[in-house]
Order: sequence, then C-alpha cells, then structure tokens
Amino acid sequence: MAHVTKPEVISILSARPEFSAGSAAAPVVEMAESEQIRRAQQGDVPAYEGLVRKHQRRVMSIVGGILRWRDDVEDVSQQVFLKVYLSIQRFDGRSSFSTWLYKITVNETYDHLRKKKARRLVYESDLSEEQERHLHENASESCTGEQTPLALERLESRQMVDRLLAELSPEDRMMLVLKEVEGFSIEEISEMMAQNTNTVKVRMFRARRRLADLYLKRFGPRGR
Repeated sequence: MAHVTKPEVISILSARPEFSAGSAAAPVVEMAESEQIRRAQQGDVPAYEGLVRKHQRRVMSIVGGILRWRDDVEDVSQQVFLKVYLSIQRFDGRSSFSTWLYKITVNETYDHLRKKKARRLVYESDLSEEQERHLHENASESCTGEQTPLALERLESRQMVDRLLAELSPEDRMMLVLKEVEGFSIEEISEMMAQNTNTVKVRMFRARRRLADLYLKRFGPRGR
C-alpha cells in the first residue's frame, strides 16, 4: 500500500464537506464499489476518497445517534475513516464492505464513550441557568422565518425521542439507531456488534419496551 501518513489521511478527511464547514462538494463520477475497494487496497487515494464520499453521511448518522456534540461526532467519524484506510488491506470480502465499515463505526463510538467514561448525554436539566437561557434564546431565533408549526412539532418530537433514548444504555441506543433509523437487519446488527442474533432480538425487545414505559411515565397514555 502506498505510504500516506496519518496527518495526510486526516487532511483528506478534513477536506470533505461533511467534516469542514462551508465547503461545497464538486460532482464526482463514482466507479463500482468493488473496484474502489480493490484500488484502495493498492494505495489508490482517490479510490479511498470515493469510499469516504459514499459512506460518510451514514457513518456520521450512526455516530450522531449516540454522541451529543457535533465535534465529537466529527472526531469519531474521522477516526473511523482513518482506521478504514489503515486496515482496508485486511478486508477480505467475507462480509459486505458496509457491514465491515459500520462494525468499525460501532467500535470507535464505544471506544470514545469509554475514554470519556461513558458520560451521559447533556440536556437542559444538566445546564446552568445561564446556559439554559442562552439555549432558549438561540432556539427562539431559529424559529423565525421559514419555520412552520409542523416543523416545530417535528423538532419537539425529535427532542422528545432524544431524551427518551438518553435513558438507555449506549449499546441499546446503538441497536435502536441501527435498526429503526438506519434500517439494518437483525443479522447485520448482530455482526456489527459481535453478538448473536437471539441476544440482539432480546435486547431490542427490552429496549423498545423500556422506551414505551418511559414514554408512558413521562407523558401518560395520551402523550401528555
């Protein structure tokens, strides 16, 4: 594999629009993924960049389903693609590339949580009075202009879901994000999380029941 240093790989990732503010992506004609993988394994950096382009949004969505802060999401997503670059020669095709990649994503997210001592997500109840006031001022400003009652209702619903998910363990949150948001099958989640399918099914069932119980406890049978 051609020698590219870690700073150079990070520079490649930082140049991507999802990892840098205010950038615009130029249209790119993509080759078949199997060819991109083969070339990337031979050290072809443009082929590697093509894989990043194809998968970065979903990687960031998975990481963002667990971590609260955008800086953390971007840092972990960069680390995922750095690890992909450094280990892509070991990808042997026994699973799909996406499953292999998202397994790395799951592991890197857990590693980040462990390094941060699995700090729980921060919501308004964790903020100081000044921080909470600042949060509401920013929210009020963002509600002007094109915001509609439906958009605000959706935002409130998303915030409610985020609060409920915060009550679950990181592993259970990850399973629900992978299944309900990203649409992976039980078998794919089982491979990504290195757990057998029966364990995933049981944990998924318990996580859903836990969410339902939390919802009823907080909002009552009519959601109020």
